[in-house]
Amino acid sequence: MNPAKPNRTHPPKWIEPQLTRLVDEAPNGPDWLHEIKYDGYRMHARIDGSDIRLLTRTGLDWSHRYQATIAALRALPVKEAYVDGELCAVRADGVTSFSRLQAAMDEGRTGDLVFFAFDLLFLNGESIAKLPLIERKARLEGLFSTDMPGLRFSDHVIGDGPTFRKHACRLALEGAISKRIDRAYASGNRGLWVKSKCLNREEFIVVGWTDPTGSRPHIGSLLLGYYTDDGRLLYAGRAGTGITVAELKRLARRLGPLQTARMPLDVPPPRESRFGSPLELSRVHWVRPEVVVEVTYLTWTEDNLLRQVSYQGERQDKPARQVVRSPPHP
Repeated sequence: MNPAKPNRTHPPKWIEPQLTRLVDEAPNGPDWLHEIKYDGYRMHARIDGSDIRLLTRTGLDWSHRYQATIAALRALPVKEAYVDGELCAVRADGVTSFSRLQAAMDEGRTGDLVFFAFDLLFLNGESIAKLPLIERKARLEGLFSTDMPGLRFSDHVIGDGPTFRKHACRLALEGAISKRIDRAYASGNRGLWVKSKCLNREEFIVVGWTDPTGSRPHIGSLLLGYYTDDGRLLYAGRAGTGITVAELKRLARRLGPLQTARMPLDVPPPRESRFGSPLELSRVHWVRPEVVVEVTYLTWTEDNLLRQVSYQGERQDKPARQVVRSPPHP
């Protein structure tokens, strides 16, 4: 009589992701490892036999959007796994691009996207989330002994974070992610993983738009806002550059149904701003604060408005209520 086979443990349905805290400089010392900061969608890959799922940072199942990535994940030499990573579009020079990722989604060209795997929380019936990060990454790297199109292991450097970040900036990357090598995975924690950026780059909420002028079609500028810690929605400035004609058309379709007669801001824009006067405010198309976009900017003014803003794309993976103001990089 054959002994009964032990029941295999299935990977968790979803694990709340560990988060990062913005710092001015990458930390130094042998207790930290440093990875490239990718410019894409944070994504968890859950593998349970033939059932493979891609889950967003809030637990939404986006598997149907990225069937090519699901197919690529089948090449991993595992029966069950739970992998933390970033889904990206990669330019010819090897740099990830969020605007290209959004364009690929809008145009249905997701076959060339790359899933960068940087953490492993469950493997073949065993939860390993409590192991030190350096051990989890060693097990993850072992799964990438052969080249698998559409999948890449996110390598790292230990120690000398400032030099790592400096080289990342010279290569026109977004920045560095630094992590304690000796700690377990801590869902929601913002202290054991930190990010140091090369550019000021943040998410903001679209609170309205203006009519276009001249030959520009569909939309003039996007009016941006953010939530304070006490829940107020404040004006941050406007974004008009960096938006292609195709994206202007898409944004017009996206924002049109969200129009509202009531200004969603808790405090009107400052009088020193472009839309501080009643006349200018009357020309704004206000919208319900539901759409989140990502922009780059130079700095904040003394009036708490963004300077030299450039639109990067819509963030469909982040709820508007989570958008708060972060301090700019010096």
